[in-house]
Amino acid sequence: MIEIGKINTLKVASRVGSEIYLASAASAKVLLVDKRPPICQVGEALEVFVYVDTEGHLAATTTIPKALVDDIAWLKVVSLNYVGAFLDWGLPKDLLVPFGEQHHELEVGKSYLVKLFLDKQNRILATTKIEKFIAEENFYLKAGQKVSLLIADKTDLGIKAIINNSHWGMLYENELFQPVQKGQKLDGFIRHIREDNKIDLTLHQPGYGKVDELTDKILARLNNNQGFLPLSDKSPPEAIYSTFGVSKKVFKQAIGALYKKKLVLIEKEGIRLV
Repeated sequence: MIEIGKINTLKVASRVGSEIYLASAASAKVLLVDKRPPICQVGEALEVFVYVDTEGHLAATTTIPKALVDDIAWLKVVSLNYVGAFLDWGLPKDLLVPFGEQHHELEVGKSYLVKLFLDKQNRILATTKIEKFIAEENFYLKAGQKVSLLIADKTDLGIKAIINNSHWGMLYENELFQPVQKGQKLDGFIRHIREDNKIDLTLHQPGYGKVDELTDKILARLNNNQGFLPLSDKSPPEAIYSTFGVSKKVFKQAIGALYKKKLVLIEKEGIRLV
């Protein structure tokens, strides 16, 4: 079954002159609309994005847009007219945000967080009213789980992020040791599920899996620096992050593990290889 607004694997069903038609086992033929179609033979499979054209017909393109249906994305407004605002999403035909799907009037040149959806005619549209699609509480994510994050707004506590296009989570300011920007996509981890089922996040793998990986890096750095590293459990978090890309908490766990194994000495000015 063909999924509109998604990536589909379709086979070349036929060629009629310069036109290429694609199909799956249980679908009607879909026209490939690329102006410069790939070199392909009948029976060959192609990865394509499928949408409904202005005449209500299915169409396909090998150009993959910046976001798919059900995604939340950070997209820029490129034009306005009497029906709404149009966003650059990487395809020749811009993506419409109807006036009824805008919290407030959008401005050309500015970017907004939007959710892509299908209307009743299966047309792909976007909305800035994303709150109704994102849950505050969690009932299936687990601590330690790797997730996809989309950076949203700054708050008094830190940075809100959208988890897997479905949940809100919080990256706390005092645990964030790298710059992030609204609309940025990056991987993260579920640090903690609170009693109210709200989600705390981290950009670093929690637990001793991350610690074990770091101990190897510390030993390698010590061996390459004549057995001494000018970092200790007293060093500022920024210095630790700039060197190893981890929080001070993880660094302290790693050097503590090395100390217990009698591999390093922890001195006031740094750590030394035994």
